[in-house]
Amino acid sequence: MPTIFERIIAREIPAKIEHEDEHCIVFHDIQPQAPTHLLIVPKRVIPRVGEAVAEDQALLGHLLLTAGVVARKLGLERGFRLVINNGPDGCESVPHLHVHLLAKRQLQWPPG
Repeated sequence: MPTIFERIIAREIPAKIEHEDEHCIVFHDIQPQAPTHLLIVPKRVIPRVGEAVAEDQALLGHLLLTAGVVARKLGLERGFRLVINNGPDGCESVPHLHVHLLAKRQLQWPPG
């Protein structure tokens, strides 16, 4: 069964898309944890970062570079945070690797 992200990529479920290219899609989270909360999702399914392999290296790098592109586009010069959840204790809710981009509020440290 396809994940919700696969269904968004296939345009079966609507999303507010901020960016898309041949490797990934970036859209607004439907349960935002900050005024700006985007998800950067690879189009090729990698269940979680802990299952990534050497062949995924370029795609993983592309996700981080895309975060920078989107942050510049949105004027997030004051800063932002990137988060990748992995597994149940990491609060992973969808088994399709994705990067959270959170911004436009003072984030706390340590997180969680």
